[in-house]
Amino acid sequence: MRARFIIPAFAAGAVLLLTGCVDNSTPAATTAPDAASTIEADAAAVALLPADIKSAGVLVIGTDAAYPPNEFKDDAGAPIGWGIELSNGIAAKLGLTTKYQIASFDNIIPSITGGTVDIGESSFTDNLEREKQVDFVNYYNAGILWASPTGSTVDPDNACGLTVAVQSNTVEDTDELPAKSAACVAAGKEKIEVLPYGSQDEATNAVVLGKADALSADSPVTLYAISKADGKLQKAGESFDTAPYGITVDKGSELTKAVQAALQSMVDDGSYAKILDTWGVTDGGIDTITINAASNG
Repeated sequence: MRARFIIPAFAAGAVLLLTGCVDNSTPAATTAPDAASTIEADAAAVALLPADIKSAGVLVIGTDAAYPPNEFKDDAGAPIGWGIELSNGIAAKLGLTTKYQIASFDNIIPSITGGTVDIGESSFTDNLEREKQVDFVNYYNAGILWASPTGSTVDPDNACGLTVAVQSNTVEDTDELPAKSAACVAAGKEKIEVLPYGSQDEATNAVVLGKADALSADSPVTLYAISKADGKLQKAGESFDTAPYGITVDKGSELTKAVQAALQSMVDDGSYAKILDTWGVTDGGIDTITINAASNG
């Protein structure tokens, strides 16, 4: 979850630090994945659209496309992932086409408030600080989730002496595991050996190959890794430190209600669940789409 979970070290087109910069390694792309092609417009959601967006017929979406399986790039540089498919579904429900602006994560909210992007889909964690700038349409609950080899017994709350693989520069690497290891040492137990890797794939493979006892990552990332491991990995415990993901919309915009209605329509007709199931991330799915869960939840 962005904000407290990950700064991807492996991302194509490294995160830029200059305000207003766009990742020029990949041009903006308009996509229409299969999931969206079967979704029909919802008249009630369309009726909530601001007139200018309805007239334009296009929903401009900001994403940094560097966080698989949520949002990342295919071989041609176009954005894909379950978050992208949800965004395409939102657009379809609203009778719009999609245009993606791929930018560094930190520049997406400024692009929304500056009027160059309509919504942001980039695994944003809804929190009170961000709600001062934008509104959130909440669509998923994510946290930290561990995985271990199938058949093993690993407890994330009692991991002293274990070797745990992580992706470098994630909160699991910089915060969670160092704190847990320090607590082990303070209690007179063995420290946790942390193995940081440049990509999540490498961290996952370390567990599969027996180099690590477990991995720690964001819950959808871990669930995706498990789904792709041919039965060699299992969940170790349940998600913790859970918080909502949200689509970001300009503060006070009429578009917020339209996006909420579109997503709720996807929940109701099953297309939302189908996308999550396809990507192996159903555990964080929700039944009711809310707005600004951090302050209203």
